[in-house]
Amino acid sequence: MTDTASRRITNSDESFGKSRSRWLKLCLRWHWISSALAVSGMLLFAITGITLNHAGQISAAPDVVVIEDTLPEELVHQLSASDNRQSEDIPVELNEWLASEHGVSLTGGLPEWSEYELYISQPRPGGDAWLSADLETGELVYETTDRGWIAWLNDLHKGRNTGDAWVWFIDIFALVCVVFCVTGFGVLWIHSRERPAVWPVVGAGILIPVLLVALFVH
Repeated sequence: MTDTASRRITNSDESFGKSRSRWLKLCLRWHWISSALAVSGMLLFAITGITLNHAGQISAAPDVVVIEDTLPEELVHQLSASDNRQSEDIPVELNEWLASEHGVSLTGGLPEWSEYELYISQPRPGGDAWLSADLETGELVYETTDRGWIAWLNDLHKGRNTGDAWVWFIDIFALVCVVFCVTGFGVLWIHSRERPAVWPVVGAGILIPVLLVALFVH
């Protein structure tokens, strides 16, 4: 081999080595950043994935509180006013009366008006609440249900009745997990020349769930 050809091979190896090192540093940097951002969320979603998968085996007695009362006649007239019926907000007068009489504050929920009734549904993670007020007799029923912290965490996992902020968090968290996986795959790719077991293990990680779906999921 001539000196010129030898120098070309050496330069090529050096160029490849520098490029490999640059990509490895980039992947490692974003891999640790994404892992640091996602670690708490990944633990949450991994644990709640188990609790959701065994929801039928985890017994929990819901805590139900029911309040029955009669609204003052003046408040009934205020609720029946046309201005309240046209609003999508919970009537302030009703909220103030509930807070003073029963220590209850209605937050969230969209009032549903009919000719003779006001109904407010307030679903939330791990439970729900609802209120019904008869606009003729003034009879009021308020019920709240708490299904426990496991149900609360499960609903966070599903994004059920959690509001826009949590839904945005789930979307951003999912993107961070994509970065974590892609950069991890990049590190595996770069090290695959020195670690022959990389691709068989990656292949097993792909093949096992595919076989489980094909053979056992109907």
